[in-house]
Amino acid sequence: MGPLTYGKCFDPDGARYGIPTYPWRLAPEGMATRRQLRAEGLRPGGQPVAAQLLRPRFRRDPLVAYLYRIELAKPVRPMTSRKWGALALAMLARRTCPECSTDAGYVIPASLGMCVPCAYPEEQRAA
Repeated sequence: MGPLTYGKCFDPDGARYGIPTYPWRLAPEGMATRRQLRAEGLRPGGQPVAAQLLRPRFRRDPLVAYLYRIELAKPVRPMTSRKWGALALAMLARRTCPECSTDAGYVIPASLGMCVPCAYPEEQRAA
């Protein structure tokens, strides 16, 4: 297909890509990405993708952002006390060291797999 140019990103009828396509940052009024909907307190709510944005990149596949209709979006479901509790337990599990079973006060780095004092005990004794 060759390199994607800015002109090939503009397909409002959907003839080339199957759905309406626009260049990056040129979304039509009344459409938003998931993040933009979330910033307004909305969610797609099961609606299909209405259009897409394409951003050409040098020697790589283009970046794609899917657009949804704002008027069909539904409000975000509120957090219940059970959801807050589950989130708190999940965060506690991420902060708990599997070696010493203490709350480190920060999320345990995946690269270490344990808290910093357990990962480097000789450096902690010297300090």
